[in-house]
Amino acid sequence: MKLDEFITNKESLRLIERTREYARHFFEREGTHGFSHVERVLNLCMHIGREEGADLEVLALAALLHDIARPLESSGRVEDHAVEGARIARQYLRSLGYAEDKIEEVAHAIEAHRFSRGPEPRTLEAKILSDADKLDAIGAIGIARVFMYSGEHGRDIEASLRHFEEKILRLKDLMYTETARRMAEERHRFTEEFIERIRREIEGEI
Repeated sequence: MKLDEFITNKESLRLIERTREYARHFFEREGTHGFSHVERVLNLCMHIGREEGADLEVLALAALLHDIARPLESSGRVEDHAVEGARIARQYLRSLGYAEDKIEEVAHAIEAHRFSRGPEPRTLEAKILSDADKLDAIGAIGIARVFMYSGEHGRDIEASLRHFEEKILRLKDLMYTETARRMAEERHRFTEEFIERIRREIEGEI
């Protein structure tokens, strides 16, 4: 995706590209929450944000920075990557002289992006980031990510299917924006079809 299709201001584009490179260095390896996930969330945010009339600069910065502390959480160095990510984002954006009100909008979106814990997103940009993060767990990409995670953690197919039923299939009903709800319906349907197919194959029916 070319960002200049969504953001035409050259200064904004330079800031976002600089932030992309800053965010990238936090991820030493790929995986279910690697930098490719960040890039997909950014793409989703731009598409949803344009439809919903969001501040695309704030949204792009929040998307790029939303998981920068995930590796720290995974290694046990911090308890909550959203809280730590917001702290790092504030520090980084202040070092660039970014406007304080915009910094707080970015930080809030990062703090509120996790669907499983608070705070509740207050702004449109925070709601879109949360929606985009959830959308990346549904559909073809979501299926791939579930099995990537299973491979990383030695989880078998049955355990993976339980994860779909306990978490993934509930996500479509947790979207905040109308655009994300439409996207989630299609991805959810694809996921249900996959689960039905794999269960039939497990039973030897196909």
